[in-house]
Amino acid sequence: MKEQPTYYDLVFAVVREIPRGRVTNYGAIADFLALGASRMVGWALNNCQPGDQVPAHRVLNRKGELSGRHHFNPPGFMQQLLESEGIVVENDQVKDFKQLFWSPAEALGMDWEPF
Repeated sequence: MKEQPTYYDLVFAVVREIPRGRVTNYGAIADFLALGASRMVGWALNNCQPGDQVPAHRVLNRKGELSGRHHFNPPGFMQQLLESEGIVVENDQVKDFKQLFWSPAEALGMDWEPF
């Protein structure tokens, strides 16, 4: 019998789909999964480990701010990771956030199979 994925598993699977050089927000992931709220997505990402291969640095708040930066060690590491992908960050906010925004609903669609 196949084990049901946890909420964390689902969040991590969506985040792994975010293309390099693109960003999304907590709410878009929560809406796509139709499970919980944006805070739950943040909580899940706060619990991912380096070995999970989850690019959590690509997930921002609804304004494009690096609200999760304090969970990176050091806090400036989130910005460094984004900048290494060509994303410009000014004052803890992604410049051109709307142009770089990746929508899980549009990109993955209703037929997405995470596993």
